[in-house]
Amino acid sequence: MQSEIPALIPWPAQLTSTGKAYELTPATSIVADPGTAGVAALLHDELSLPLPVGQPPTAGAITLTIDAALPHEGYRLHVAEDGVHIAGGDPAGVFYGTRTLLQLLPAQVFAGPADGAQWSVPGVDITDQPAFGWRGSMLDVGRHFRSKDFILRYLDLLALHKMNVLHWHLSEDQGWRVEIRRYPRLTEIGAWRSGTLIGRPNRTDPSQDKYDDVRHGGFYTQDEIREVVAYAAERFITVVPEIDLPGHSQAAIAAYPELGNTGKQIEVGRTWGVIEDVLNVEDSTVDFYKNVFAELFELFPSEFIHVGGDECPKTQWKESPRAQERMRELGLSDEDQLQSWFIGQLDEFFAANGRRLLGWDEILEGGLAPGATVMSWRGEEGGIEAARAGHDVVMTPTSHVYFDYSQAADSTTEPLNIGGYISLEKVYEYQPVPKELSAAADHVLGSQFNLWTEYMPTAEQVEYMAFPRGCAFAEVVWSADRQQYGEFLGRLRGHLARLDALGVHYRPLD
Repeated sequence: MQSEIPALIPWPAQLTSTGKAYELTPATSIVADPGTAGVAALLHDELSLPLPVGQPPTAGAITLTIDAALPHEGYRLHVAEDGVHIAGGDPAGVFYGTRTLLQLLPAQVFAGPADGAQWSVPGVDITDQPAFGWRGSMLDVGRHFRSKDFILRYLDLLALHKMNVLHWHLSEDQGWRVEIRRYPRLTEIGAWRSGTLIGRPNRTDPSQDKYDDVRHGGFYTQDEIREVVAYAAERFITVVPEIDLPGHSQAAIAAYPELGNTGKQIEVGRTWGVIEDVLNVEDSTVDFYKNVFAELFELFPSEFIHVGGDECPKTQWKESPRAQERMRELGLSDEDQLQSWFIGQLDEFFAANGRRLLGWDEILEGGLAPGATVMSWRGEEGGIEAARAGHDVVMTPTSHVYFDYSQAADSTTEPLNIGGYISLEKVYEYQPVPKELSAAADHVLGSQFNLWTEYMPTAEQVEYMAFPRGCAFAEVVWSADRQQYGEFLGRLRGHLARLDALGVHYRPLD
């Protein structure tokens, strides 16, 4: 039994089997350095056993320590007959060591309370650290709102796979999802739409589109946001909020029509795709969003704040006499530079507040703001360009990590989705650092997979699209020396028992 390969995901950098198992019993104690007390308390709860957290060391204990000689987020795990010792370069490393320990236990440990259980842990020596510092998932709650409880559950699933970023897409044409005290209509009006498109939009004849006419919406109060951020921090996950602008802003304009270009009252978006209503470029609109972000700074300690910047049609700016006048006032030659000016105003504001602006690769058009970091989604070209110019990038191309794409070559055999095809194997093959960036690899912070939820109206559908592809992705961004796909698949089959115990609605393997 000890010779079997543990079903660990992601796979660690080094693993040696010692052949001497450790027996975890209700009498086992956890001994923790002061700097690891939070990790110890979490492990205590997760094991669902009456494990006292105590000092000094006791025989047969699970011991958690800090070892400054280990790298950031790195850990060493030693399992022997007389105890378990986890040392981390920092508390995050200790935490990731506990994730590996949990995966060495039977899958039943993830199913809930098991008073009186006695479990065997295989004897191993593991030394491990992540390949990338940014190991994330983007979750869009603008198209379909997800409850706070689901967000907490999703954070647990990310943590299980040693992921450390939740990119939370909080605003869209179809809904504004975060309470802003200064602008209450953003949630009073912008958080709710009167109906939702049924099926895909008819691009040639929108009059044929059908809607369910069911009011949909919701938002997170600031107290709920604080709870989510704190819960994430306990699991060493950074929550990066996104407020998308100047496009994808119909919900905000519906709440405050003076933000738009026409002055007309519009409704919160009900269809999908790129919508023509975009923000105007008045100083008052820039100030409005500075006030929004000022409140977000209070809620999110993340160094990075995402401003979107994607898919902003310029038609209204081209047709607006005032927008054209603004271009002349600012000495700009085209509408791309006008968008760059808008992003640049926020870049300066973020820098003055000790934050870093992050945006989709369209923010390159018209000139990249000096402090901006680029999230490259339309392939890798934008990320390559930005990294060569000395900017940090997060690689998230549609080719490999857009998990709204079908999991089958024939997308009609799957639940309704946006189309395209990204298999489990294709995810596993992804290399976040393009060969063109060998000289600028340090600018690639990492990668993330994206869940756009136009066609994911339920929490179960989000999980179905996220897993098991998310398991493959976790190994992509953690494991520097990745295994062959077939070997990964063998471990994944064992790992799925853990997802079963957690009640995850993942897509079955083919």
